[in-house]
Amino acid sequence: MKRKIELLAPGGDIDSIKAAIAAGADAIYCGLNKFNARNRATNINFEDLHGIINLAHKHHCEVFLTLNIIIVGSEIPDLIRLLNKLVNTQIDGIIVQDLGLFYLLSKYFKGLNIHASTQLTTHNEGQIHFLNQLAAKRVNLSRELNINEIKRLTCVAQKNNMLTEIFVHGSQCISFSGICYLSSVFSGNSGNRGRCSQPCRDRYLTTPEGKNFPLNLKDNSAYFDLEKLFDAGVGSIKIEGRIKKLDYVYTVVNCWKNQLRYFFNHGILNDDNSDFYKVFNRDFSNAYLMGDINKNMFIDNPRDHSAKRFSVMTHSMNDQLKKEKIKYYDGKEKINTRVKNKIKQFSVAKPPLKIIISGKQNTPLTVLVKTFDTSFTVSSKIVLAQKDKNSSAKALNYIFFMESFKAINDTAYFLKDMELKNLAENLFIPFKEVTLIKKRILFILNGSKNMTTPIEVPFFEKPKPLKTNPTLAVLISSPKDIHLDEKTVSNVYFQLPNHFPDNSLALSDLFLKNKKLTPWFPSILIEENYKNAVKFLDLVHPKRIVTNNTGIAFEAYKRKIPWIAGPYLNIVNSFSLLCLKEKFNCSGSFISNEISKHQIKRLIKPENFELYYSIYHPILLLTTRLCLHHQTIGCEKHTLDATCLQDCIKSSSITNLKKERLLIKKILGNYHCIYNDVNFLNTDIITDLPNFFSGFFIDLRDIKTGTKINMDKSQIIKLFEDLLYENPDYIKDLSQHIYPTTTTQYKKGI
Repeated sequence: MKRKIELLAPGGDIDSIKAAIAAGADAIYCGLNKFNARNRATNINFEDLHGIINLAHKHHCEVFLTLNIIIVGSEIPDLIRLLNKLVNTQIDGIIVQDLGLFYLLSKYFKGLNIHASTQLTTHNEGQIHFLNQLAAKRVNLSRELNINEIKRLTCVAQKNNMLTEIFVHGSQCISFSGICYLSSVFSGNSGNRGRCSQPCRDRYLTTPEGKNFPLNLKDNSAYFDLEKLFDAGVGSIKIEGRIKKLDYVYTVVNCWKNQLRYFFNHGILNDDNSDFYKVFNRDFSNAYLMGDINKNMFIDNPRDHSAKRFSVMTHSMNDQLKKEKIKYYDGKEKINTRVKNKIKQFSVAKPPLKIIISGKQNTPLTVLVKTFDTSFTVSSKIVLAQKDKNSSAKALNYIFFMESFKAINDTAYFLKDMELKNLAENLFIPFKEVTLIKKRILFILNGSKNMTTPIEVPFFEKPKPLKTNPTLAVLISSPKDIHLDEKTVSNVYFQLPNHFPDNSLALSDLFLKNKKLTPWFPSILIEENYKNAVKFLDLVHPKRIVTNNTGIAFEAYKRKIPWIAGPYLNIVNSFSLLCLKEKFNCSGSFISNEISKHQIKRLIKPENFELYYSIYHPILLLTTRLCLHHQTIGCEKHTLDATCLQDCIKSSSITNLKKERLLIKKILGNYHCIYNDVNFLNTDIITDLPNFFSGFFIDLRDIKTGTKINMDKSQIIKLFEDLLYENPDYIKDLSQHIYPTTTTQYKKGI
């Protein structure tokens, strides 16, 4: 028999969850009203969770809960209360992004299976090892990977007893997940908090290439690539769509389920995907999976492509498009009606439970529990005795037993009725015996698993503030700027590229000859570039590194190289800091620039651990594996080839309808990035949080934006050093020499 692949479906609300079950999903991922990366979805209440799990399990379907956002300190107590509830459910897995949550789950809530979210943008084998050390059972690999890259990472995951999960259908993000700050900067709605306002789908001023929606991608569909995914060893295929409605969920899940059945029964694939076009889509592409990243992945319209598709298929002229739209919406309504009829009998209400209590003097107390599908009896180990008239013991009556057994309502059932007619009057039994009966009942109702008592997680004690002299670090990316190290007392970090050449001796020599340079590793290092980056570590064996990639973090930890977590690891709470230190011997961490002064104040660092913060930098909005110039100024190449990442240097821009400019930069050896037009400059934090940070950081790479700088780099460094060590009046000097700038993220937070 062929190995089975799990079909994982989205569930934004209860109806779409029911639709996914009706269509044959093997598993569903859904979110509560808090702590999940699709806050725009309807989501579900915790009170509904038991019923959803019951319904799903009855139909041989698992349920995974999305807690896949970064979590700020003020939310940790609520999060722990939620985890204490979840351990007493039959939930099948928790989908996680935040490293602090990984730490809490792996240390205190070991009964919950951990799944690594796509927000962690996992794309190299070091990251698989990193997540394995955090007890992840499965990992959702980056959507940007091709089938060969997926196959190799799946092999690594399997050796670590982990399962890989791949998105195979639905909306595509233009950025690598987890490192997109476009919505955060422009609307204060962080994608890392589930609040993305999707500015990538917005209309922009028409580009020189004639595009109005230059960041908008076609939907992903690997429908005809199922056999390749099977051969790659993928364990789960995942459909996007937690903000989609039941007609979409049912149609897409049903199509994929039929494709799986056809493949497993006949060994070939069904070649008809027409049903996908009957529900919302932006047309489809499998270019990432095929390793064919090209300009046809874009579509210059973010709206539903279905009516237009039907118009083309029926050779209608433009004046017939309206009729085709009417036909489309009529068809959609028919799908809705059909699906609603299918799920009419599905209920997520907790099943009722009846308790019948009986007993008389010198016999055990007997409790018969009846549910909709079974019944069982639990008896006391000692017999009932006649109650002494002078005893203060509580009477064994209806009120007593309802109070004693109210914890049943925290299970997958609710206590609807209780009968005591066969219980004699004026009897006594020690309360601890009733408690033992209750525990036995809860054990059976909980799937023969003991109910977990609430776990008290120890919180950090705030240390006494110590007088510190924060250092200043500078980031550069050009060998010509290495001389800055000679003229200042600053630490100099050197930005390493996304592309590491096979022979990286020249890059290694740069660091071997300049021992004071600290390597700064980027967020994305795929395949050979990751392997060559590891070779670089072995050649140079630096005194310490800064890394924004957890794969390199793991390799540094393994080699006992001191490392600092970079700002794009999205560190926002104290348990994330503890995770880095305890699990990977991290020596310090940058704090995310997404969070506000008040959110930063809640951070408590572990002992012998340093905190860093970037006070000046160009604001990176997103990083993509695509060529963005295809949509802006054009490119003579239709498809990215092996030389594009390594050799291309080009800049362009797009402007939104609010006249805000976004700068597109393709720098030698790096992926396409979008930067904000105005740089970040936050001098307030120095006085807002004195004696808090071990060091501050300024980014002096040659990334030209709309921010004007009218002095050279050495002078800029001197101004920042004077600000740190001498006189806050230098703030005025900085604002005169570096302008305009913004501190919006620091003020708004997430």
